[in-house]
Amino acid sequence: MDASAVIDVVRRAAPGAALEAVASVDMPTIYVDREHLLEVSRVLRDDPALQFVFLGDVTAVDYLPAEPRYEAVYHMACLGDAYRTTPGVVSGGSRETTPGVVLSPKRLRVKVRVPAADPRVPSVVPVWPTAGWPEREVYDLMGITFDGHPDLRRILTPDDWEGHPLRKDYPVQIRKDTAGWSPLQLTAEEFAANIRASRDAATKRSGGRRD
Repeated sequence: MDASAVIDVVRRAAPGAALEAVASVDMPTIYVDREHLLEVSRVLRDDPALQFVFLGDVTAVDYLPAEPRYEAVYHMACLGDAYRTTPGVVSGGSRETTPGVVLSPKRLRVKVRVPAADPRVPSVVPVWPTAGWPEREVYDLMGITFDGHPDLRRILTPDDWEGHPLRKDYPVQIRKDTAGWSPLQLTAEEFAANIRASRDAATKRSGGRRD
């Protein structure tokens, strides 16, 4: 399935979205306007003809001095035989599934143009929870805000760091004393308690099943 075929499927479900196919040497690539990113993302994940259920990465590019200056970039995949159901209607916070068509594995790259004066896009965490940490990394290093992210804060630099190191106008050499740094010390008992709490929370979310 090439980029034009993906766009044809998405347009039927999201007719208001601005979509554009992009020439690429490695995988189908499309542009989506940021106002319809969430709507298009749900179609890409849920439509039986697409089934892009796996989001592998979220990154960004700075094209300074071009405008729009930034692009947010999403890499996703249809898992083929590894995914034998299509998502059903979300109801009561849980996702029901129905038997679906098994498709051949395929990849897709989605790009969103982001203006310098308003560097923000909707968070896709409600669609792909795996976007949580990659969006934080883009926010930290590139300064793009993801609206609706449940925990948007720095992930690689200290909380009191100034600026965004992957922007093209960031100083090449910089010296900065970090006021907020302190060593993290955990006892063996505290570490074990954290692990138990994480497992209990995961078990609760899965309805009591332990994998």
